[in-house]
Amino acid sequence: MENFFLIFLTIFIGYCFNKFNIFPSESAAILNKFVIFISLPALILLQIPKLTLSFDVLIPIIISWSVIIASALIIYFVSKLLNFSKEITGALMLVAVLTNSSFFGIPVIEAFYGEDALPYIMVYDQLGTFLALATYGTFIAAYYSAKSKITISMIAYKILTFPPFIALILSLFFMGVTFSSIVNSILTSLSATVVPIALIAVGLQLQFKLPKNDLQPLSIALLIKLIIAPIMALFICAIFSWDNLASKVSVLEAAMAPMITAGAMASAAGLAPRLSSAIIGYGAIISFVTSYIFYLIL
Repeated sequence: MENFFLIFLTIFIGYCFNKFNIFPSESAAILNKFVIFISLPALILLQIPKLTLSFDVLIPIIISWSVIIASALIIYFVSKLLNFSKEITGALMLVAVLTNSSFFGIPVIEAFYGEDALPYIMVYDQLGTFLALATYGTFIAAYYSAKSKITISMIAYKILTFPPFIALILSLFFMGVTFSSIVNSILTSLSATVVPIALIAVGLQLQFKLPKNDLQPLSIALLIKLIIAPIMALFICAIFSWDNLASKVSVLEAAMAPMITAGAMASAAGLAPRLSSAIIGYGAIISFVTSYIFYLIL
């Protein structure tokens, strides 16, 4: 219960800081960079070496990519059917497809399943969501904004220089290794900053204003991201009879709120910034209810 209280409290603090202009406008970006460059790498280095190599490690990867591909196809055809503009289609292809597997996934799923879930969260986030953001996300932003050309070297550079991915590669060399008490203490202290800092940044970025003409794409985005995506994950688990911690974590990851970084990417590319921010804001709040429902189902 205290984990959920922490989640709501930190988001509320961030929202109030933004509402009353207590923090400067660039604060959310700075806090997110702290998480990306320090907190998440520390958490990855601390948790990934604890994994035991088995098929269970592949489950989050399989489910994450399956849900991403299926969600993208649904968004594409629905956008064609409803004749959405190129900008709105591009925005939905980002924020209605990519899940907030770290900033929301870590505190919410840890609240449900405890610390044992963290290694599977890291696998889902780094080998699923992050790689999709770096490859698929880069392509979508470039293609639908039509402002830049996409190259393989650009995508490779984004992947290889992303701090959490570097930490993931390093952590693989320490599989089964027990760190010294000093190293373990440092990594534990730094990784503990993920939840409060990330969620305050979420609160700083929440926006709820929504014009009427954005209501339809917003509703479709939230329906696909918060309901259909986890249902697809459940379906995959049912097909292969997966019923373990790895599969449960993966389903809940699929049910998480839209990825804030994807929203930032959409806004930066000029893909319906107002709509993208609204989807992130409403999705962040609604996902607390929907993810809990899927937790009960599991």
